[in-house]
Amino acid sequence: MKISTKGRYGLRAIIDIAQNGNTPLSIRDIAQAQDLSVKYLEHIMKKLIKAGLVKSIRGPKGGYVLSRPAGEISTGEILRALEGSISPTLCVSGGKCEKGSKCEAVYVWKKLKAAIDDVVDNVTLEEICNQSKGDV
Repeated sequence: MKISTKGRYGLRAIIDIAQNGNTPLSIRDIAQAQDLSVKYLEHIMKKLIKAGLVKSIRGPKGGYVLSRPAGEISTGEILRALEGSISPTLCVSGGKCEKGSKCEAVYVWKKLKAAIDDVVDNVTLEEICNQSKGDV
């Protein structure tokens, strides 16, 4: 499994927003801080808004803020909003396996998916922000 640039950049952007607290952060400020294209970041932010993770505040002092406290937003929610499934193989994400029920390797893929889900679903934005400050 490989996380795309959309997932990586989106996670970095939402971490910036979380670190800014309740003060709206403009898309230009995020793009500049993360060395990203504003246009690409706009596409990412639309997905995060649609997923209910961030909200946009209009006006001269507007920008983006989290829609919920950072401690209530998991990395898994963010990555799934941007990537879709984060499963290592199709057979464990509801897709069809060419071997069907005769695949011996599915045991490994299920364990890997469970491990990935355990990590991303149990790491919150708050934890990431605290870790970056050295609080963890």
